[in-house]
Amino acid sequence: MSGVMGEEDLVPRARSRLPVVCSAGLGLLMLLVAWLLDPDRFSERAGMIAFCITVETFIHSMCLFVEEWLFHSRQRYHGRINEIFQACFRGHVVFGMCSIFLMLMLGVVSFSGEQRSTITLMCAVYLLLKSLGFLGPAPVEISEICEMKKMNVAHGLAWSFYIGYLKFVLPDLQNKVSQYSSTKGKLSSPRLHILLPLNAKVPTKPEEEDTNVIFHENLPELERDTAGVRKRSYKNSVYKITQDKETFSCVLEYATPLLTLYQMSHESSAGFGERERKQQVLLFYRTLSQILEDSLECRNHYRLILLDDEHTGDPHYLSREIIQHLKQQDREIHMDPIQEQTNEIHPVPEKGPIKYFNGVRHATYPEDPISNDPTLMFSQPQSLRSEPVETTDYFNQPINAKR
Repeated sequence: MSGVMGEEDLVPRARSRLPVVCSAGLGLLMLLVAWLLDPDRFSERAGMIAFCITVETFIHSMCLFVEEWLFHSRQRYHGRINEIFQACFRGHVVFGMCSIFLMLMLGVVSFSGEQRSTITLMCAVYLLLKSLGFLGPAPVEISEICEMKKMNVAHGLAWSFYIGYLKFVLPDLQNKVSQYSSTKGKLSSPRLHILLPLNAKVPTKPEEEDTNVIFHENLPELERDTAGVRKRSYKNSVYKITQDKETFSCVLEYATPLLTLYQMSHESSAGFGERERKQQVLLFYRTLSQILEDSLECRNHYRLILLDDEHTGDPHYLSREIIQHLKQQDREIHMDPIQEQTNEIHPVPEKGPIKYFNGVRHATYPEDPISNDPTLMFSQPQSLRSEPVETTDYFNQPINAKR
């Protein structure tokens, strides 16, 4: 579970469709203005411009196709022309070019010499601007594409951290904490507290950041066979956190994938600056939160603590943040998972002595018709149309007995 103080001001949200809506609205408004300025030639000019844009995009896609076909066909596409075509051409561009070709062949549309010159000039200007990078995607568009396609470094690191570690450590954590608590004392929280500093600087020991955070001991180890390594051990550490003569204890560790981000930012070949590193840390936190919240076996077994890197001069910032999260957990109410009822049938013990009659086992009951235990009495099913039949003992007695 994530519980970041002021999370809305730090963690970036997923981008909305506002730019698309604004562009569509402005486009429709400009079309209306153009129609009002020259309604007679509006259709002709709009068709010619649409024709130019389609042809320009198709020519640029042809250039991409030539590059992929000549130099990357075998390595990237295993010689499959259809995959190269799908990678270079968009479906609406191919559809538009086919429509234009059919209209030209059937004589539905025709262009004058001046119009042809205008179309040629527009295509030339577009290709030049495209080759010079003026029409390339903005950095925001690239970032949005990477986030939508899960192509960021943070996405891979978050999934690796979950699949290779948290997915099997968190479900077993409750058992390890119970074993520890039965002999060493109860922890302040049974969850795994994962620290994520914004600057991605992960110390070897938390004591290096705050002397109030002291290592106590390790939980029982978890051993499993992984990637050819027999009985690889995984263990978590218990720390004591003190503040104002008050002591707390919890399972604590840093998110190890942040070490990769920090070291990448110091490698020139990675092309990874400090600003990009911070964005990737925030994206790593958001992605990991979504993954763990969607995992039923990991839910409510963790706590993500995002640490601000602007706390220079405060030697006990780490202990204060951890204690703040521990106190916040004490005020939370968690619903235990619903446990399915087992469909076991338990026999009801019969009261009274057991007797045998004609080789069949029967139970005899007391003669007292009134029982202290409530029971359910079921009558035999009868038709709704049947006549009422009196079954009382009074009417079943002989006539002489009634008198």
